[in-house]
Amino acid sequence: MDIDTVYENVGQPETFGQKHRQTETKAKHCRGSRCLVLITASLGIICVLLLVFIVLLNISITAERDLIKSYKNTVEELNQTINVLQDNNAALLQRKGWFFMSTEAMNWSDSRQYCRDRGADLIIINTEEKQKFISSFTADSVWIGLSDSEKEGTMKWVDNSPLKRGFWIEGEPNNLGGDEDCVALYPWDPLSSWNDLSCSSTEKCICEK
Repeated sequence: MDIDTVYENVGQPETFGQKHRQTETKAKHCRGSRCLVLITASLGIICVLLLVFIVLLNISITAERDLIKSYKNTVEELNQTINVLQDNNAALLQRKGWFFMSTEAMNWSDSRQYCRDRGADLIIINTEEKQKFISSFTADSVWIGLSDSEKEGTMKWVDNSPLKRGFWIEGEPNNLGGDEDCVALYPWDPLSSWNDLSCSSTEKCICEK
């Protein structure tokens, strides 16, 4: 074996080792690249999930805010409706005249004075149509302008006109205790709602101009 062959054989292991190290380096580089891709993809997925969560959270908050706003609007509308109904109950205009109800309970005489102080008098109900109309918005028992205080058993209206037709509760008037001379209307059957009471009892009243 000549010297050149020896040197050639001696150089071969070094060349193989270098190639092996290069292969390992490439493999490590590839594994590192794959890890980097996986990490990047994972971070991307996490970001997407966070974005979806934030969007859903905003939608939920917005829906809840809208619901609360809707409740507030509903409450305000109900309050406005109540105020309107109260105003209408305090002063109602009808083709026959102008009616209004007191807000506090008083005896019959004070109720009549209450109406007079406002240019009116206790209401006179002399037709079935008017009786039904007054009953339709009356939620409490109220004084009307009818009494027999001048002569027991002879009912007269505040304008001194005699009673022609009554809309009494069954069994009334009964002058219970011998001291029931004034008449109140109760929110019951529209055509059977009058009751005689002591004039000192306290009720709200309906006035008529």
